[in-house]
Amino acid sequence: MKMLKITALSLFVCLLVQPVEAQKRDRVALADKTFEIGEYFRAIEKYKKAYSKEKDKLRKTEITYKIAHCYRLSNDVKKAKAQYKRVIMRKYPDPKVYFYYAEMLKKIGDIEDAKEAYENYLKEVPDDELALKALSGCDSVLSWTANPTRYQIANIKDFNSRENDFSPAYVSEDYREVLFTSSREESEGNKVHGATGESFSDIFFTRLDNKKKWSVPVPLEKTISSMYDDGTPWISPDGSSMYFTRCRFDKIEELGCQVMVSKKVNNKWEEPMVIPLADDSVVVAHPSLTDDELTLFFVANLYGGYGGKDLWKVSRESAGGNWGEPDNLGENINTSGNEMFPFVKTDSLFYFSSNGHIGMGGLDIFKASLNDTGVWEVENMRYPINSEADDFGIVFQKTEEEGYFTSSRKEGARGGDDIYSFLLPSKKFSIAGLVLNEKDEMPLDSANVRLIGSEGTNLEYTTDSTGRFSFNLKSETDYIVVSVKRKFLNGKVRETTVGIPDSRDFAVTLLMAPIEKPVELPNILYDLAQWNLRPESMIALDGLVETLEDNPNITIELMSHTDVRPFRSMSNLVLSQNRAQSVVDYLINNGIDADRLKARGYGPEVPRVANEGTTGLYDFVAVGDTLNKEFIDALVSTEQQEIVHQLNRRTEFRVLSTDFVPRKLREAGMNADEQILEMGRKELAVGFGTDSVRNARRDAFRKKAAAGKVGKAGGGKKLP
Repeated sequence: MKMLKITALSLFVCLLVQPVEAQKRDRVALADKTFEIGEYFRAIEKYKKAYSKEKDKLRKTEITYKIAHCYRLSNDVKKAKAQYKRVIMRKYPDPKVYFYYAEMLKKIGDIEDAKEAYENYLKEVPDDELALKALSGCDSVLSWTANPTRYQIANIKDFNSRENDFSPAYVSEDYREVLFTSSREESEGNKVHGATGESFSDIFFTRLDNKKKWSVPVPLEKTISSMYDDGTPWISPDGSSMYFTRCRFDKIEELGCQVMVSKKVNNKWEEPMVIPLADDSVVVAHPSLTDDELTLFFVANLYGGYGGKDLWKVSRESAGGNWGEPDNLGENINTSGNEMFPFVKTDSLFYFSSNGHIGMGGLDIFKASLNDTGVWEVENMRYPINSEADDFGIVFQKTEEEGYFTSSRKEGARGGDDIYSFLLPSKKFSIAGLVLNEKDEMPLDSANVRLIGSEGTNLEYTTDSTGRFSFNLKSETDYIVVSVKRKFLNGKVRETTVGIPDSRDFAVTLLMAPIEKPVELPNILYDLAQWNLRPESMIALDGLVETLEDNPNITIELMSHTDVRPFRSMSNLVLSQNRAQSVVDYLINNGIDADRLKARGYGPEVPRVANEGTTGLYDFVAVGDTLNKEFIDALVSTEQQEIVHQLNRRTEFRVLSTDFVPRKLREAGMNADEQILEMGRKELAVGFGTDSVRNARRDAFRKKAAAGKVGKAGGGKKLP
């Protein structure tokens, strides 16, 4: 915005008009005086006249540099860029010219040239904090523009004029009445601002009618609309108090800006009173309060700040009481640049604009959140809320990610600073998938699919012949999807929408294993003639633990098989029994009820029958071959025989029953469906990451195994 940029400190020109009486003195000195009191628009013409009369090249370059400053501070970016470039071409000795030139390049979107200019400046002034952040911000521009946030923005044509329109504020609880600041021709002050060339600003009112059309903005009554700059209003929740900024001017002295407060009586605003926060000559502006009106945030250039304009706050014990001493918001908020335009959303959340934090260019809008340790954490609102231009003066509906903000961006603008709406649409999530038979990957119909959510969701869906199902999901929620069908083990998948920034449709597949045949447990390994589980076997068995947890109603038999070769130390039957028992002990150690488990060693009595998976690996085995001693003896090589021996050494489980009810659930009177729901809620309660728990149980089991307390036949409880 022009007035904001003029001083880079507030929404108004904070150094006010002080006409210079005609004097017979140096033209440059006259222009300098106009510049010093903030009349940059008028100073340009005076510098141009001085330039036209000057003959010395060095002094002409100095005047050009000052003209560039005037254009920059009045926010005429293109003309400022052109003037700074002229100064650089003339080898001006002050390296700061590269910084200003880079700032203008960045604001028009010429990022690569801006980076080069910042780097040229930093060669001469390597420790400049603002320049280092600005250079880093160039990369942010490219990244954030390529990856925008989900905010949707739109220029509000009904609000905006060809002049500056900015800093909206909601008046009514239904958000259908709005105040904003404008320097349009209808403003009360009829003089031209020496800094902007426009009228002095006033506060305007507009209302949304039933046809979604905003009324023609009109200035507030003359008690508020003065001959000075008036703007940046804040309205109390009950609509009875209005705080705003007034910047005064005088013919002979510089005056600052003040925060004013007015009360509404009989639907009219009374004469405003000054809130005494600082001396008259100090800039105090941009009020925003907590809903109880006990804490006031504001902008000021008070002594003890961090440079530029800082954000401060004052508090009081009761509404109508006296305000305390100003408190600077600290180095996490304030920088050596300018921080301004605060908007307080809650006691621990507010928004502000800054050109001192890493941003996209000019002023950016930032979110400040108070963490658990009482420290403010600052986050850039990114594109499209922010742009390479100035973005500031944001206001939210209290409970929604919706509202208005101000921007001087040119694309789609009517002129000067414009007011834009913003809205963060709700994220939409869904999950859809297939229920398939794990054996042949064919769809399963009549499967009951249940969605269980961490926030209490409990939905069901029954598949048709296609095996398909779908559910809508909520954001920031963990989910478990369970499929149930008779004569199959339950299928389960886990998904979460926690932390996912954008809408998403999840696609999943639930595989259900039929229970009519034994299921082999892969990678259950033992040392020769030993039954103690090896570490990799324990990891593989964690999958069985999860299967039993997902199917709380089944009981199983653990079946261990050896090859046909005998051991001298013990029989294959005893060895396989001990191995089966070691698996049972591991499952019990991981929380599986012993009443659900039976260990049985079959030795070499049940050789493997080859299936498609086996024959796909070895061409000397056909589907349906029984890998017994006769088959092995008929093989042509010892290598093939050893492979078949390995295929016979295996651990399997088979389902014995599907109607088991744990004692605790039986006593609670839970049916099968309720048990599935309880299982899902329990898993969601502990979270998806259960590896640490399982690792601890695994370590405990290893210690027992080392002490010889697990794995011996008869050590576990057998089912009748």
